[in-house]
Amino acid sequence: MDYDSLLNRTALEIPPSGIRRFFDIAAEMEDVISLSVGEPDFLTPWHVRDVAIESLQKGRTGYSPNRGFTALCREICNYYSRRFSLNYDYKTDVVVTVGGSEAIDLAVRTLVNPGDEVLVPQPSFVCYDPIARLAGAKVIPIVTRREDEFRLTAETLRSCITDRTKLLILPFPNNPTGAVMRREHLEEIAKVLRGTNIMVLADEIYSELTYNGEPHVSIAAIDGMKERTVVVNGFSKSYAMTGWRLGYALGPAPVISIMTKVHQYAIMCAPTTSQHAAIEALRNGDEDIVKMRDEYDMRRRLIVRGFRELGLDCFEPEGAFYIFPSIQSTGMTSEEFCGRLLMKKHVAVVPGSAFGACGEGYIRVSYAYSTAHINEALRRIGQFLKEENI
Repeated sequence: MDYDSLLNRTALEIPPSGIRRFFDIAAEMEDVISLSVGEPDFLTPWHVRDVAIESLQKGRTGYSPNRGFTALCREICNYYSRRFSLNYDYKTDVVVTVGGSEAIDLAVRTLVNPGDEVLVPQPSFVCYDPIARLAGAKVIPIVTRREDEFRLTAETLRSCITDRTKLLILPFPNNPTGAVMRREHLEEIAKVLRGTNIMVLADEIYSELTYNGEPHVSIAAIDGMKERTVVVNGFSKSYAMTGWRLGYALGPAPVISIMTKVHQYAIMCAPTTSQHAAIEALRNGDEDIVKMRDEYDMRRRLIVRGFRELGLDCFEPEGAFYIFPSIQSTGMTSEEFCGRLLMKKHVAVVPGSAFGACGEGYIRVSYAYSTAHINEALRRIGQFLKEENI
């Protein structure tokens, strides 16, 4: 069989994830300290697991409604009202998905037609570009800069808009940089978008992980933006529920209706056991969020200080659980730095170039690991830099 002639051309051309590549290499090595994967090292809280276990014991293993259990849809809307002062109708404005990733895919496939332009701030998570391209869109990268604290600025956004622009992806708090968009920054973005027909996909999966005392603000909460925004969130980061694969989207009823229709044919429904667990997390998990966020904040300060003491310039992130230090002073490319560090000192981090071309000269380091793990990684990186005469 000539599979190259059979396979989808766009899918063939999309490169594998640069995040997983280094993780997979590290998995085959011994004595590796990995700071490469954005997965909480906390266990899912016991009270959440207990509810899931009980649902299995009682045989609650059938399909849920396509949109998700009504009780879960209601709790999601209550959560966004309670935490972010946004009011949605649980009957029409929410769909429960298999992780936030499916919600992103549904939103793009619902909103984008072939030839439309999708604006993607970079550096950013690796999924947006391929998902948009698979939908037939032309992806327009918007470079965010260290001197702007890796935020999207109104001026840069305005310069990228054309009459083909359909969708802006707004991934803040940001993976990989840890950058956040505060209310005053979102107000400026809203000024640019008002009066256009451009939709926003706000990926808020790290919304609960913001630091320095300022809570997350959703762009949907800015005047005139709710009607043009699809908010994506989930349970992986806030509640340490990565393997449960549960997310959701909130947005205007006409958009959510079509997203649900695509979801019906592609997935049918999200895992029911996970949905029962998520109801408990939303009802009784606020203290869990605070406990984990406080721990991440301590690790954030530890690792930023550690990299600076090693002589590597490190922007101070205010969200998520990543730092994005510059390695330009080493004279190595991001790939070279990460490859040599892994081979010589068995420390795995991710090249910044995996998150867009503008990420070259940086590395992504996750601090979703114990302090002992972080300290050992810093020790080995220090040895590496000395041996490289840096």
